[in-house]
Amino acid sequence: MIVRTTAEITGTERDVADPLGNWRSKRIVLGGDHVGFSFHETTINAGSTNNFHYANHVEAVWLVEGEGTLTDRETGETYPLAPGSMYLLNGHERHTVKADTQMRMLCVFNPPVVGTEVHDENGVYPLVTVPEPTGKHSVGATS
Repeated sequence: MIVRTTAEITGTERDVADPLGNWRSKRIVLGGDHVGFSFHETTINAGSTNNFHYANHVEAVWLVEGEGTLTDRETGETYPLAPGSMYLLNGHERHTVKADTQMRMLCVFNPPVVGTEVHDENGVYPLVTVPEPTGKHSVGATS
């Protein structure tokens, strides 16, 4: 069993900020936990516009606070986002998230991210994998 709090993640290597200051991602579950997905709490700052493209990952996002818009850059379709909105990037869609107010989202990635990824100039996370452990592994490790 793994038990973590966002308070204990804050200020650690699992607390990753956008170099431009638009978002912050607290990476609660990572590839090194060997559970097949990663789980993040992401905060996007009000007034920011963010271009993303997860060419190597499928991402599910559930918005729990804030309002904004999601634009599918493949089709041009725009969707309003508010608490309770969910979107799934199952086709690796290039997308833009514009935050009207500060937005807090819970995100799941498959394959899992390892924690060091930041978006490149195209909004893409590189595919980084963690080798499977050899020998005895404790899934309950909380490090």
